[in-house]
Amino acid sequence: MPNFSLQVSVKVEYLEEQSNPDQKQYNFAYTITIKNESLLAVQVIARQWLITDAEEKVQEVRGLGVVGQQPLLKSGEQFQYTSWASLPTPVGSMKGIFFCISEEADLFEVMIQEFALAMPRTLH
Repeated sequence: MPNFSLQVSVKVEYLEEQSNPDQKQYNFAYTITIKNESLLAVQVIARQWLITDAEEKVQEVRGLGVVGQQPLLKSGEQFQYTSWASLPTPVGSMKGIFFCISEEADLFEVMIQEFALAMPRTLH
């Protein structure tokens, strides 16, 4: 099976205007950039996220595509999207998996390393 490489980077932003700490609602936007560093075209067909709050409660989010799309990336192309997550605590984390298929119908998974969701001035 060929070697597939998708580079995934994440940028997180706390959404202060959409959050309500008095109601234990902390909202975060995250922007994901996926770059195909493989020689073959690949398509992101599904995703799974595990969102963990500061009390170790885990939400699982699964589904087809990302933000309603199943981007097909030729070699060297990238796709960027922004989505959001809501936590009942000011600090948490996310990690996930992209389920992908190559243009030659090889299925593979791309692990998204854990990243922090943190209201400003809560992590030292």
